[in-house]
Formats: sequence, C-alpha cells, structure tokens
Amino acid sequence: MQIIIYTLIVSLVMASVLGFLLGVFKKVFHVEVDPTVENVRAALPGANCGGCGYPGCDGLAAAIASGEAPVNACPVGGPAVAKEVGKIMGVDGSLDVKVAVLICQGATDKCAPKAEYVGVKTCAGAKVSVNGTRMCDWGCIGLGDCERACAFDAIHVGANGIPAVDYAKCTGCGRCVAECPQKILSTLPTARKGAITLCSNRNPRKAQVIKDCKIGCIKCGKCEKVCPKSCIKLENGIPVVDYAVCDSCGECVKNCPTKSLALLEQTMTSV
Repeated sequence: MQIIIYTLIVSLVMASVLGFLLGVFKKVFHVEVDPTVENVRAALPGANCGGCGYPGCDGLAAAIASGEAPVNACPVGGPAVAKEVGKIMGVDGSLDVKVAVLICQGATDKCAPKAEYVGVKTCAGAKVSVNGTRMCDWGCIGLGDCERACAFDAIHVGANGIPAVDYAKCTGCGRCVAECPQKILSTLPTARKGAITLCSNRNPRKAQVIKDCKIGCIKCGKCEKVCPKSCIKLENGIPVVDYAVCDSCGECVKNCPTKSLALLEQTMTSV
C-alpha cells in the first residue's frame, strides 16, 4: 500500500514540476503570431487540399499575409472567400475564376491508336516509351494522369478515350495541367470569350494530319482569311486568337473544314 502511495506522490510532484517547466518554456520561447495570418486562416475553408500550391490552409494564410500569394489564391473558396480575404488585407478580392480546358478532340473514333499499348499505364510512361499511344503525336494519350491528379473529382477519361471536365467541380487549381505530358490542358478564365483551337497538332503536312486525326487542324489558314477582325493568326501551325480583339462572331468556327475551332463560351458550357 505504501508503495502505491509513494508512487502517486512522486507522480504528482513530477507532473507539477513538468507543468511548471512547460509554462516557463512557453513564455521563454513564445513566438508572436501575426493576427493577420490568423484572420486570413479563419476566412479560408480549411480543406487543406493543396490546390493553391501551398502546404494546406496554414501555408496559404501565411503566404497571403506576407504578400507572397494573392487574396484570391484559394481555388476552393471561390469569389466569397476571395472577397472576405480581400477585406482583411485591404485590397480588391474580385476573383478571376479559371477552369481547365482540353485542347484536343482526338477521341478514339477520330484518332486511332498506334497499336496495343502494353507499357506502364500512365500518360507520362507512354510519352517516354513510345511518344504517346495515338497516331497524332501531339494528341491526348488518354491514360488518366490528369484524372488521378485532380483532387476535386472534376476530370475523368471517358469511354471515348479523352478526359472530360466537370465544370461544376473544377476549381482551376492547375494540377491536371501540370501532370499532362502532352501539355494539352490549360487553365483559362471563365469570363473569356472568343474562338479557341481544340487541336495541338503542329505537323505542317496536311495529308499527314488528315491521316492521323479526322478532326485535326490542317493548317489551311481559312480561319485567318475569314476573320473580319483579323484577330486570328497561324503560329507554329496552330491558329492563335487575339482575345483583346475577338468578338466571338464565330466566322472562323463556321468556316473551319475540320471543326477544330470552337467558341470558348460554348466549350465551357457548365460553368
């Protein structure tokens, strides 16, 4: 019985000493936390998804407070969170919402596979080993690296072999863009209007483009010729649009013989 009592007394003494020492250490080594960081952190949604590019909401809050990151850096919070953080930081929190757009229409019925692929089932692996799985060397490989990278379940490779973006879920975080070895995914602002080329095939030989993909850009230049604003030019074999001038008249889209052009506002239909 005495052993138990002595043990309890010793334990209480040790606990008291340790508690006292912890209190002393807390005061001695106390680091002041910037109240701005705390306020910004409280305004963030707490998803800790990393979609902003920082290690969780704590990392983003510190970056915003220091001026390293903009007030609208949280893709999950959207305009409401950006506005609230903007108030804390004393700046405009208006958010230019972005989403991912696939710059390719090379589904399996439009762009045939080279052969049966038996390598590592990743787009990056297929790119390194056989330069892609489709006849078009610039087109979508379709093995789902983008899908696996998405933290918001917003992109899925369909039965047609190319990914489709769910714009109701997409936050424009850019993870899929970073993972795509073909560089045919891009984040674009939802407010942007105008024509876009949904093809990345830069082969200058028209016959080879037609052979590789039924819906590829054949570099005919018709879009450039019919544009009433002269805001579309062929660059490296791809029509590039000057969005400061384009008014979405749709003439280039209507006159494209392979339908490789589309209007952005129709492409991002679910936004």
